[in-house]
Amino acid sequence: MTGTGGSADAPIGPPVDAAPARRPEPVRLDGRHGAVERLVAARHGAALWEEIAGHDGLWTYMFSGPFVDQPAFAAWLAAQEPLADPFYFAIVDPTGRALGLASLMSIRPEMRVIEVGNILLGPSLQRTPLATEAQYLLARHAFETLRYRRYEWKCHALNAPSRRAALRFGFTFEGIFRSHMIVKGRNRDTAWFAMLDTDWQARKAAFERWLDSANFDTQGRQKQSLR
Repeated sequence: MTGTGGSADAPIGPPVDAAPARRPEPVRLDGRHGAVERLVAARHGAALWEEIAGHDGLWTYMFSGPFVDQPAFAAWLAAQEPLADPFYFAIVDPTGRALGLASLMSIRPEMRVIEVGNILLGPSLQRTPLATEAQYLLARHAFETLRYRRYEWKCHALNAPSRRAALRFGFTFEGIFRSHMIVKGRNRDTAWFAMLDTDWQARKAAFERWLDSANFDTQGRQKQSLR
């Protein structure tokens, strides 16, 4: 950042509430189809392993994994639990069985910026109302409770399903950061998406219309798409 070329009447951004946002805390966010709750490795680990074991492709674009056996996965999961950033949540069905993970990360309370990432959806969670509801619950929590003004989604630029998901959930594509990372010994160009607090009321309404029971037929199929 440089300060060259400025003048007293140079254009500047509008004033904003500069009070820092809150950091994530252990909470349970309940929905109609399940819940998002703070990761507890001892409680969630066994069900998660049963859900993901043998599905190594789930880890293709993740920073970790796949894991050779349950002890290796359990050790990794236990190491994630105490982290403050990323702050991990388990996605659980109505019985409390963990089917996936997500985290709030890259947390910058002073700038009121936070990212949702490290999203791992077991096969039985993928393409379900709970998978979408989990994203709604986390976004609502970030904007309405924690008071962030920018909610980010980043993924490998080659991860087409993740890029489609970001658009479906109402994030705006902002560009590609070239040679942004080295992950598992390979280059990663990163696709950046974001949702702003000024976007949230419209996105919230879209989520709630989609999640309404009237939007599903008797076989559980959506009548109107979210995107």
